[in-house]
Amino acid sequence: MGKVSLKNITKCFDDLVAVKNLNFIVEDDEFVSLLGPSGCGKTTVLRLIAGLEKPTKGEIYENGKIVTGPGPDRGMVFQEFALFPWRTVIKNVEFGLEIKGLPKNERRKKALEYIDLVNLEGFEDAHPRELSGGMKQRVGIARALANEPDVLLMDEPFGSLDAQTRNIMQRELLGIWEKTGKTIIFVTHSVDEALFLSDRVIVLTARPASVKKEFKIDLPRPRDRAGEEFAKIRHQILAEVEEEVTKAIASERKKEDN
Repeated sequence: MGKVSLKNITKCFDDLVAVKNLNFIVEDDEFVSLLGPSGCGKTTVLRLIAGLEKPTKGEIYENGKIVTGPGPDRGMVFQEFALFPWRTVIKNVEFGLEIKGLPKNERRKKALEYIDLVNLEGFEDAHPRELSGGMKQRVGIARALANEPDVLLMDEPFGSLDAQTRNIMQRELLGIWEKTGKTIIFVTHSVDEALFLSDRVIVLTARPASVKKEFKIDLPRPRDRAGEEFAKIRHQILAEVEEEVTKAIASERKKEDN
């Protein structure tokens, strides 16, 4: 059944069908990226897996159990940094552990471990306003990991970062993934990012989202973005995505004409 399994998932918002008959499986320790046109339903899929939304039809399984709502087995990292501005770095990382009721010494020890993992040692007592964008996102990743989820869900976590910082964060995320062995489901608009990071890339159709095509990425890591094989696969994925983008644009124009 895999670590996470989506079976015949449909999600409707009033008259809008966001996801339709979506099926895919993510294996244990796998890094999977979801790609597709803007507005196709990628974030909705992630929120369904997180339990923040409920499917209209179908079932989602995590570790063989039906997902019925949010749980500590699934951690979420958002594009917006979503940090508490009045809390220091360590207090932000400790937040979920506080909710769990862990003793102060225990949660501090655990928070420090994950702050070190994301290379923020020395910034434990800094506030979010004192941090760069990349550092803020590291805090968000550390906070999600501190709860020790089985699955890490990431919704365009590097989308607001400049290109150089984004590349650095991608490399750091791979290091974290390799150290922790987490299953990661990653939403992105960037074909290059998906190809650099993932074991597998799932291309979704224009809304309503369903699986258009899957690409298993067998390139060794670290991956050479300028390499011939990287460019070849990037071209193949981009062609699939662009076809769906064209469909999405045509659909919007048709609505406007009507």
